[in-house]
Amino acid sequence: MAAQEPSPPSSMESNKPGFPKKILGNKLEDKHLCNCCHNILRRPIQAQCGHRFCSYCFNRTVSNGPQKCNACIKEDIFEEPTSILKQGCAFPDNAVRREVESLSADCINENCPWKGTIKEYELEHEGKCEFMIIPCPSCKERIRFGEQERHNERECPERTLNCKYCKEPFHFKNIKAHDEICPKYPMICEGCAKKKIPREKYVDHIKFCSKFRTPCRFHVVGCDMSVEKEKIHDHERAFAYEHLNLLLHYIMGMKVSMEGLQPQGLETAGHKLVELQKSLRELEARVSQLSTTSSGPPVQGAAASSSSSSSGPPGPPASVPLPPPPTLPPTLSVSTSFTPLPSSVGAALELQLHSEKTKVAELGRRCTELEVKSGTFENVVCVLNREVERFTTTMEASNRQHKLDQDKIEALSNKVRQLERTVGLKDLTVAEMEGRLREMAATTFDGVFIWRISDFAKKRQDAIAGRAPAMFSPAFYTSKYGYKMCLRIYLNGDGTGRGTHLSLFFVVMRGLSDALLKWPFNQKVTLMLLDQSNREHIIDAFRPDVTSSSFQRPVSEMNIASGCPLFCPLSKLDGKNSYIRDDTIFIKAIVDLTGL
Repeated sequence: MAAQEPSPPSSMESNKPGFPKKILGNKLEDKHLCNCCHNILRRPIQAQCGHRFCSYCFNRTVSNGPQKCNACIKEDIFEEPTSILKQGCAFPDNAVRREVESLSADCINENCPWKGTIKEYELEHEGKCEFMIIPCPSCKERIRFGEQERHNERECPERTLNCKYCKEPFHFKNIKAHDEICPKYPMICEGCAKKKIPREKYVDHIKFCSKFRTPCRFHVVGCDMSVEKEKIHDHERAFAYEHLNLLLHYIMGMKVSMEGLQPQGLETAGHKLVELQKSLRELEARVSQLSTTSSGPPVQGAAASSSSSSSGPPGPPASVPLPPPPTLPPTLSVSTSFTPLPSSVGAALELQLHSEKTKVAELGRRCTELEVKSGTFENVVCVLNREVERFTTTMEASNRQHKLDQDKIEALSNKVRQLERTVGLKDLTVAEMEGRLREMAATTFDGVFIWRISDFAKKRQDAIAGRAPAMFSPAFYTSKYGYKMCLRIYLNGDGTGRGTHLSLFFVVMRGLSDALLKWPFNQKVTLMLLDQSNREHIIDAFRPDVTSSSFQRPVSEMNIASGCPLFCPLSKLDGKNSYIRDDTIFIKAIVDLTGL
């Protein structure tokens, strides 16, 4: 009798219900179904009533105590205590388990080509199918299981990224908002066009950047020019007159707006005053003439002549020519000591004289005000002149300081450039050391080397397209001070195997201990493509041709590759095979150490 197969671990019995019915590739029979979940039995258990259950379903049913068998009730064969389900009254049905596990199955996921048995489905494919649809844990989008890594790295809007500038984490959807506030985000100076200035240092940069354009200091009084910082003193020196003119207009405008006055020219006011004085002298002369005429004989004779003309013989004519009036000195003060005229003409003249005197006094007052304002503006001009002198002195001092600052900036710039060159050399050194560390981590010293090639599909497409037809493995050694070697593979074939075979070659490299070794290289080399199910490896072996230059002591970095252009037909790697798992293959090289 064949030995009974060991029962699977309890973890496999208790954590899953039956297999879905859709996986069966042939006709479904009722004896293969669980009487609880009605799916295909997984780890079947037979109760004492004869009905079968999945191990998971039975344990869940009796977890709260003994239960009645629903299948017995449905078939109307219920009887106690046989139809009572409880712990300890059921046993694993291994015969049915083997029968179920041997049934052919197809993957239920759309577009998945997998086929096999239910046992193979459970062990190798269930929960691992690349076509299985699962929700993304972050954005809840439904994606294929095989695309989960790519989705998490490139597509998920909720994925977390680390800023390449400040290294702070943020959600991908907030990338633009983060760039607006990132303190390390590179900015470009609008003046000197320097790139990659961190935002946190941008303000400090433009404070000292000699090429940054800034508004003129006189923009508050009307200068609308923007000037580079290094040329601001040249601008202020070249436009000093325009700046002072703008400043004067600004001050005068402020005065006018504060006082609400429209100042008149002193010259215009003086001309008007002279005209009024002349008019006033003429009026005074006429008044004096009339006063003299009214108090002397000529006036009485005129009166007698007027009376005699009415009663006696005609006398002398009434229109006697008057003597010219005496000339008055030009003065603003007018004497008023004359005898008032008894007639209305004298009164009118006196009223006109008083009006003219009032106008003269008003004009005199306004002239005084204008003289005061003129003196004020002269003081302002004096102050401005002193400010110009002080500004010129300050500007010269600023120019001297600016030259010193420029010299210091130039010295610091030279030092920064020197430091940048030093950092660049150190970065190259670090990168070279990292490459050496990676190479040392993969290096073996026993003549046996296993080369893991991931992303096989992509690299093969690159080889077909001609972008990367060949790949070199890391170096390995026969011993610590032995021969240095590596492998070279063509994923789309080379030479006679191009497009039909995978070509694999062995390469002897120049090592540090070559002077101590025996040449030509004459050790047997075995090359293998490993079957990841450990069933049938693809193996090829050869012994070096000692006359070939490929196995002489290397005079360059590596010799010409030698090996198997027809190592493995590409048809073996198409479709379902056990050489490619998770898009990865393994190449193994064994160097026979006999005689070393």
